[in-house]
Amino acid sequence: MYRFLLTPRWWGINVFLLLAVPFCIFMGSWQLSRFEARVDDHRTAQAQVSEDRTEAARPLSEMLPVDKATSGKRVTATGRYGTQLLVPDRTLDERTGFYVLTLLRTDGGKALPVVRGWLPGTADAAAAPAPPAGEVTVTGALQASETPGDNGVSARGGLPAGQTAAISAASLVNLVPYDVYDAWVTLDTADSGMTAVPATAPAGTGLDLKAFQNLGYTGEWFVFAGFVVFMWFRLLRREVEFQRDAALGLLPEAEGGEPATAEAGEPATGEEPAAPGTSYDGASTPVR
Repeated sequence: MYRFLLTPRWWGINVFLLLAVPFCIFMGSWQLSRFEARVDDHRTAQAQVSEDRTEAARPLSEMLPVDKATSGKRVTATGRYGTQLLVPDRTLDERTGFYVLTLLRTDGGKALPVVRGWLPGTADAAAAPAPPAGEVTVTGALQASETPGDNGVSARGGLPAGQTAAISAASLVNLVPYDVYDAWVTLDTADSGMTAVPATAPAGTGLDLKAFQNLGYTGEWFVFAGFVVFMWFRLLRREVEFQRDAALGLLPEAEGGEPATAEAGEPATGEEPAAPGTSYDGASTPVR
C-alpha cells in the first residue's frame, strides 16, 4: 500500500521534508541563541553600571571613543561652562521633566555636553539654575551619543530656541559655535538642588524590541517545522485513503458524470464482466 512513497512525486515531497525541517529547527535555534545573548548582555551591562559607580574616575581622553566597554565608566574633565540647553520630555522615577545640559569648554577646544541634573515639569529656562562660573572639574558617568527615536529619545523637531531633543554631537553642532565631543557625561552629584540622572546601559545591550523580535522569530521557525511535518502526514493520509478507495473501486467521478476507473479495461463498479460472446443492448439486457 505504501509503494507510492517510491514514486518521483513522493521522492520530491520526502526530500523537501528532510531539508525543510532541519533548516527550520536550525533557524529557530539560532534566533533563540540571539535572544539569550541579548539577555546575557543586558545582565552584564546592568552589573557593569553598578560596578562603574565604585570605580575611580579616569581622565576623559583615556576613555574615548565610547563603546560598550567604556560606556558608564566614571570620568573627569576640566574646563569652563558655556552654552546651556534644555532637553525636554525626559522621564525619571515615572515623572516627566527635563535635563539641564551645559557645554563644558575643555582645554583642548572641544566642548563636552554635561547633564548637570533633572528637573520636573515643562522645560523652562528660568527654572534651570545657572552653571558655576570659572574653571571647574566635573566627575560623572560617560555616555554614548543618543540616537533620536531610540530608547525613549524624542525625535520631534521644531523645539524652541535653547532646547534639543537628543544629546549628540550631530544635534548640538548646529546649536553651538564650537566642536562637540561625540559623548556626554551625567554628573555623579547634581548641581543646585537638581536630581542626578543615572547612567544607562550601552545601546544594544538591553531587552529592547529587537530582542523580543528574536524571540518571536524563534517561535515562527519552530511553528514552520511543525507545519511541514503536519502537511506531510496529511498528504500521506490522503494518499493512503485514495489507494484504499481505488482498491475497492470507490473512485471519484470523472468529467461528464462517468465514474472513473482505476485501470483501463476494468469495470468501475462492482458488476461482473460480461461473458465472452455476450453483447448488451441499450437497456443493458443480454442478448444471446
